[in-house]
Amino acid sequence: MSKYLLPILLSSSFILSACKDDNDADSVISTPKPPVKHLFYQDRPFDLQAHRGGLGLQTESSIASFSHALEMGVTTLELDTQVTKDGQVVVTHDRQISKNKCLDVAPVTGGDPMYPYVGKYIKDLTLEQIKTMDCGSLRLNDYPGQQVNPGAKMLTLKEFFSLVQSYKADNVLMNIETKIEAGAPEQTAPRELFVKAVLKEIEQSGLENQITIQSFDWGALKLVRELNPKLPIVALTNGQQFLQAGQEGKSPWLGGIDIDDFNGDLVAAVHSFGGDAISPVHGNPQNGKIGDANYVAYTTKEMIEKAHKVNIKVIPWTVSDFATIDHLVGLGADGVITDLPDVARLVMMKNQMKLPDPVAKK
Repeated sequence: MSKYLLPILLSSSFILSACKDDNDADSVISTPKPPVKHLFYQDRPFDLQAHRGGLGLQTESSIASFSHALEMGVTTLELDTQVTKDGQVVVTHDRQISKNKCLDVAPVTGGDPMYPYVGKYIKDLTLEQIKTMDCGSLRLNDYPGQQVNPGAKMLTLKEFFSLVQSYKADNVLMNIETKIEAGAPEQTAPRELFVKAVLKEIEQSGLENQITIQSFDWGALKLVRELNPKLPIVALTNGQQFLQAGQEGKSPWLGGIDIDDFNGDLVAAVHSFGGDAISPVHGNPQNGKIGDANYVAYTTKEMIEKAHKVNIKVIPWTVSDFATIDHLVGLGADGVITDLPDVARLVMMKNQMKLPDPVAKK
C-alpha cells in the first residue's frame, strides 16, 4: 500500500466513525414510536363508569364528583356535554338549566335581558353568563346522602381535562356524551357545530387515547366516526321510545337508520355503522330494579351474547342498586354506568372481580 494512501484511509475511517457516532443519537431521536393502542381496545376489566362522576355521592359533574370517583377507583368517568351560545363546551347533562341543580347569583351586567339564567337553554347563554351560577349548593332529592359543594361552577370540558391530567389517571377512560336533542333539535346547538366543538377540545387535550364518544343521537356518532375515526363510538338507547320499531318512518334519534330494516334488532343496527359499544337502558321503569313487581328488563343475556359475536361491548345505564348490578354481571355485561360507584365496587368484590385502583394526584 502506498505510504500516501494509508493516512488518507485512516483519516476517512475516522471521519466516517465520527459521523456514525453523531448520527446514532439522531437515529434514536427520529425513530418513530409504535402507535399507542386506544385504551378502550386494550384488555380491560369490568367497566365501572361513574355517572356524571357518581352523582349519588357528590354534586354531579363537578370537580368534587370526578375527583372523588378517581380517588375511590373507577375505570371510566362518564360525563355529558352541551355547547354554549359562544361555542364553548360545558360539562352538564341538562340542555335547560335546572332549578333543582343551579342557583342564580347575579347577572353578568345590570339589565341583562337573559337574567335569570336558570330555566334558559345552554345554547342561548354565553359561558360568562353560565359561570355566574352556583351549581353546587342543591342536593338531589333522590340522593339524600349526596355531598353538596356550595359555590361550584359548571365546568368547561377543557377544565375537566385539566382536572384529569392533574391525576395519575393514564388508565382511566372518559366516556363523553354529546347531549344533542335529536327529537327537539332547536333546544341544543346544531349537530355539526356541537360535534366539531367537542372534537376540537378532545384533539387539543392530548387525551384522545382515553376518550370514547357516546350519544343517543346516532347521527352524531356517524359524524364523529367520519371526522375522527380513532375515537370509539358508543350507541346509547332507552329502547323502544327512541328506536320506534314498527312505527311509520325513521326515528330522529337513529341518524337516518330505520330500525325496521333490521327487524328491530338493536345490535344489528349499531353494527351497521361500526359502533364499538351499545349502552342500553337496563330496564323499565328506568328507576326500577330487579325484584320490583313492575320491572321489565331491557338488557338481556341474548342481547349481550349477540353483541359479543360482532365484538360490540354492552354497558347498560344507569344502574345503582346492588341486585340489578349483580344481575347484569351475571348476564355477562361488560360494565355498568352507575350513580353509586361504591355499590358497584361491592358487587365486583362479591363476584371476585378485579377492582379499579384508586388514583392519586400527581
